[in-house]
Amino acid sequence: MSINKAKLTETDIITKFIMPAIKDAGWDDMTQIRQEVKLRDGKVIVRGQLGVRKTVKSADIVLYHKPSMPLAVIEAKANKHSLDKGMQQGLDYARLLEVPFIFATNGDGFIFHDKTKLGTADAHNLESEIRLEDFPSPQELWAKYCAWKGYTESQLPIINQEYYDDGSGKHPRYYQLQAINKTVEAISSGTDRVLLVMATGTGKTYTAFQIIWRLWKSRAKKRILFLADRTALVEQTQQGDFLPFDTAMTRVKGRTVDPAYEIHLALYQALTGPEESQKAFKQVDPDFFDLIIIDECHRGSASEESAWREILEYFSSAAQVGLTATPKETDEVSNSDYFGDPAYTYSLKEGIEDGFLAPYKVVRVDIDVDLQGWRPTKGQIDNQGEVIEDRIYNQKDFDRTMVIDERTQLVAETITNYLKRTDPMAKTIVFCNDIDHAERMRRAIANLNPEQMAKNEKFVMKITGDDELGKAQLGNFTNPKKAYPVIATTSELMTTGVDAKTCKLVVLDQNIQSMTKFKQIIGRGTRIDDKYGKLWFTILDFKKATELFADERFDGTPEKVIKVTPTDIEDEEIDLDSVIDADEENTDADLATDEHSTDNNQDDTVNESQGDGSFDGEWTDEPQKINKYRVSGVSVSKVAERVQYYDSDGKLVTESFKDYTCKTMAKQFGSLDEFVKRWNESDRKQAIIDELANEGIIWQALEEEVGKDMDPFDMICHVVYDQPALTRAERANNVKKRNYFTKYSDTAQAVLENLLVKYADVGVQEIESMQVLKVAPFNQIGNTKEIIKNGFGGKPQYEQAIKELEAEIYQVHQQSA
Repeated sequence: MSINKAKLTETDIITKFIMPAIKDAGWDDMTQIRQEVKLRDGKVIVRGQLGVRKTVKSADIVLYHKPSMPLAVIEAKANKHSLDKGMQQGLDYARLLEVPFIFATNGDGFIFHDKTKLGTADAHNLESEIRLEDFPSPQELWAKYCAWKGYTESQLPIINQEYYDDGSGKHPRYYQLQAINKTVEAISSGTDRVLLVMATGTGKTYTAFQIIWRLWKSRAKKRILFLADRTALVEQTQQGDFLPFDTAMTRVKGRTVDPAYEIHLALYQALTGPEESQKAFKQVDPDFFDLIIIDECHRGSASEESAWREILEYFSSAAQVGLTATPKETDEVSNSDYFGDPAYTYSLKEGIEDGFLAPYKVVRVDIDVDLQGWRPTKGQIDNQGEVIEDRIYNQKDFDRTMVIDERTQLVAETITNYLKRTDPMAKTIVFCNDIDHAERMRRAIANLNPEQMAKNEKFVMKITGDDELGKAQLGNFTNPKKAYPVIATTSELMTTGVDAKTCKLVVLDQNIQSMTKFKQIIGRGTRIDDKYGKLWFTILDFKKATELFADERFDGTPEKVIKVTPTDIEDEEIDLDSVIDADEENTDADLATDEHSTDNNQDDTVNESQGDGSFDGEWTDEPQKINKYRVSGVSVSKVAERVQYYDSDGKLVTESFKDYTCKTMAKQFGSLDEFVKRWNESDRKQAIIDELANEGIIWQALEEEVGKDMDPFDMICHVVYDQPALTRAERANNVKKRNYFTKYSDTAQAVLENLLVKYADVGVQEIESMQVLKVAPFNQIGNTKEIIKNGFGGKPQYEQAIKELEAEIYQVHQQSA
């Protein structure tokens, strides 16, 4: 019996034709072939307080030389399509994986796209058609790949070393695999300085572990130093990603480097100090380490005067890999000067687009004294009795050289009110100017939340470098299973190295003039935790820090920026997500002319803690003591409100749920007629509803904006195509008026009339689900089988009746199609 290919599904084509052809060519099903390879997680779309993931497609088949080395992508389509139908899709997956071989197929053969031909005399044969039985073998593609990459014989043992596999099925994400492979390739070819730039939350430490594992296992590198600047970073690394190193690994303590171990984890402060006796790294020879990984390398290695550089230059013969989310590039210091250009970059914007990082909304809160400044009266004294220097104090001064108690109180009230309106138990980090500011903010928030403090005194805590009790709670704050602390006030301690996956609110009340520091702070919220419902986060900005989004060096754009007043947040009558700026045209001008500027030359690192020979410390929060004035009794209030959205190109636009829906529909349907035709012809309206939801149209959010009693069809027609708005009840009444039910039996009429009631109450999904027949009032007529057989004569007749009912419901638009 012959098979009619044209009627086979895509899955059947893969199973019956593609997989046999691949296996016949010698590809190993266990180690070299993966099907349905999901390369992205799906971007999170945020509207109001709701967030959903867009559905993403998987690569049909990826072929590997070894699990660590992808070679080719195969994209299959049903036989009713042309042979090359999947090529564009395959090219996109190949771009992510950086593989040169792409195959498109419909089961009759393959179109073979071979990038290794580019730049050769055979470039005009970039794509060729081959038969199923001529699919290339693993040896053929690997040989072509090695020639394309320019691998030498000495590189191959290192290149062929696989990454660590714990058997759980966890694989490096596509960008991690690229970062690992590019680093291993570079070092195996003799490159001794490599820079990897990966956005916060994208797994730099896991990537570093896999790089070390492959180089260590292949014995290309035997003694490795992992260098960090925070105790938390070293502890997280040792107890987390680096665990498989087991007894080969040690942490440098007590300023002693034990040569018996091969993998050394160290704070740079534990290896060096201002005194020669503190330079523990000199206990071993300069050629002792042959690989050094520098985590958060932007903090020190960029500067020639830093203690980091002293260590790196001592071990100059070692291959050195710098890891950072924010390479420091200023007029004075540059990571690239030391490491060279990044071997691989994965940006915040890419992470958000792929769905690996959380998008964010920005709520901008402007306070009058910040914008207008404050000047003391003649001879005015502060709370300590000191005469205040006569000048205008502005936003940059507040909480650094000038403390206004009423401003602190207003910020604390705004944070409290925002949490009460959204999620009172949302993990929150409040970034303050210094330790004193963090303590005053902690106290103000505590006083505003007596009920929460009565439940648990750790509701709000100061977590700074000088506070042992606070630092001890850092693990609980970052642990999703621990409810407390809820709010952490800090200054420098939590800017990096804090893996707070469930942090939903980042508060900026700190003067931030460094793009490096800004990115690091924003990174505290960008991690996603699906299990705990953390898909996006909010930035509450009191210092205009988010105007750095307009800086060309910022590579990620927020979902939107809402400019509001503290009163707006407190007023439950105001919908924060629907406040639209009427003066949109002035937005770019505001950004361009504001006095808040980015100081490229500012060094945002903090002073190093130093001590005696046994010191194993970390950064302090405060570089120096600053004299402050503190005053009370100042009138502090709020100013204008505005909502700003950022588009994917980084330009400011105003966009509501309606605007987003219109934009999305324009991509899917060219006109109202096209949409109506597709709706009327669809066997299941729910399929279209789900499809549009996957594109980011959040029906619940749209309902809240345009009307909860409207069908999705009518919401689209009304919002996008400016058609009259009909509620479900109005549509149901129109059907009743036409009295078309009389052509059915009494039982069928009863069923259809009740389905119409269900439609009016809930929506079209109730009509299309047979599960509805199991509940009242249908179960009083009979069970599902009896209703379908006795009322309609069988399932096909029942399904036809449902189609006719839907046609009646949407009859007003039949003519449009």
